[in-house]
This record gives sequence, C-alpha cells and structure tokens, in this order.
Amino acid sequence: MPEDNLQDPIIIVKKKAGHGGGHHGGSWKVAYADFVTSMMAFFLVLWLVAQSESVKENVAGYFQNPTGFKKGGSVSVLPNKGQTIIEMKSKAMMTEEQFRKMREREVRKKLQEAGSEIMKKMRSNPSFERLKNQIEVKMTAEGLRIQLLETSGESFFERGSAELKPFTQQLLAMVAEEISLLPNRVIIEGHTDAFQYADGAAYTNWELSVDRCNSARRWMKANGLRQNQVAEIRGFADTEPKIASNPGDPSNRRIAIIVANDFSGMNFTDKNVEISEKDIARQDSLQIPEEAIIEPTPASDTAMVETEQ
Repeated sequence: MPEDNLQDPIIIVKKKAGHGGGHHGGSWKVAYADFVTSMMAFFLVLWLVAQSESVKENVAGYFQNPTGFKKGGSVSVLPNKGQTIIEMKSKAMMTEEQFRKMREREVRKKLQEAGSEIMKKMRSNPSFERLKNQIEVKMTAEGLRIQLLETSGESFFERGSAELKPFTQQLLAMVAEEISLLPNRVIIEGHTDAFQYADGAAYTNWELSVDRCNSARRWMKANGLRQNQVAEIRGFADTEPKIASNPGDPSNRRIAIIVANDFSGMNFTDKNVEISEKDIARQDSLQIPEEAIIEPTPASDTAMVETEQ
C-alpha cells in the first residue's frame, strides 16, 4: 500500500549554549547591586532626617557647590567637625617632626594675638601709662614671655620682700584674665639684682626670687588662672641678670610670666632625654610640605608683639 512507504518527519532540536552566570545567569548581580545602593540611600535619608537644621543646611550647601563650600568658617559637612581631604592628605605627607612644627606655628599665632591684646589693654588703662617702659611682651622659643622690669623709681614689690604693690595686683589680674582663656601651661620666673642680704642672713636672693614667683602665682590664680595652669615656678636669684654688665642694675629685678608653646622644640622632647648635636641638626633641616603650610592672617596688633630670636 502507498501508506507503507510514508516515513515520519525528522525533527532537529538545537540547544543554545549558556553564557556564564550559572543556572540563573548574571542578571541577579545587577539587581542585587541596585538593591544595596537603594538601601544605602535609604539609611542616609533616615540619618539626615534625624539631624539638626544646621547639619541639613550644611549638607545642602555642600551638594550645591562641593568645591567652594565653606559655611560658617567650617570646611566640613558637620559643624566644627572633621577634616577636608586636602588636610588629611597633607598630614599624611608629614613626619611627626613636621607636624609638630606646623602646630608650633599655629599656637605661636594664638600667643601673639594674646600678647597683642594684653598690650592693647595696658595702653587703654591710664593706671599703667607710667609702666609702659617696664613691661616687655615678647615671643621666645619657649612661648609668650611677659616681663615686669623694675627701675630705680618704680618697683612691683615692696623693697626686699615678696609683697605685691596695689598697681602690681591690678596688672597681674589683667594678665591672668587674658591668659586664662588659653589652654597653655604657665611658667613664672623670678630674678633679683646682685645686692645681697647681710652676712649670715638666713633669707637670701634665692628665697626672694622664689617667694615673688609664688606671690604672683597666688594672685593670678585668685584672678582667673585655672587650678593647674601654672606648671612651674623658677627662682634664679641673681644668676641670670638682664644687664650682665651691671649686676646691680634695677632692671635685673624682674618676674617673667611665660605662656608656654607646648609644641616648641624646647618643650616637645622629654627633658630627661639627651639629644645629640647630630639629632638637632637633622631636626632643624626638616621642612614642612608646602601643602600643609597655612599662612597666618595679617593682624595689625600682632605686629606689636616682639619676637626674640
């Protein structure tokens, strides 16, 4: 029969090869990444909603102008917090010694401003007019040095004693009020002239120089200095005269109030650690990267504070 000659049609099945990604392909990775990004954005929104208005304003200002944003003197999104990328990069580039030098410069600027403010208050007070040539305000390697120098006609203490005169009390109170605003340590030095007490006296220039430091310390503490702000008192007697050629000169009788720069090379190293001339030369040769240098803003009053080389 003709039907017996018919054959079943041949069916060819072609299977497409996979392109990686396992059983489900690679599309799940894209979906997962979108999900994680959405969750991060969601939590950032929750964080922002919980912040204060000032933080919200800072965030908005940053996104409006990321490169030039600087609101309220801050370069951070959070007020008074954080550091810019430039600052962090600069600090990462610096060695410990270079960072110390940068901080020393910053603290010195603040001390200069405090010294200028003290001089301004002195000039504006008629009671101190006659003392203008007896008070020195200088920047030294150790910090801001305020010296009260005696003359033949004017003394800050009663003769031969540690008792403060009334105008000295007023002057020290003004100085204490100003330097109490600083976090720095305070050191008080006492110096005398070369005239000695009578032979055999139990009280000498050593005791006098220390007692005058303590009198100044007690009065300044009672007028604003913090409990532990005075870190040292130093009595030198007549061993370090200001006028070496004339040990009996009245200006050798003086007290010095030093507001220490704790980042100064003199204060940064342990006093008990001996450093060699080679170490000192190496440290002096270190330079601060230009990126880390922040030049102080010129101020008219700052120029009035002398710098002692």
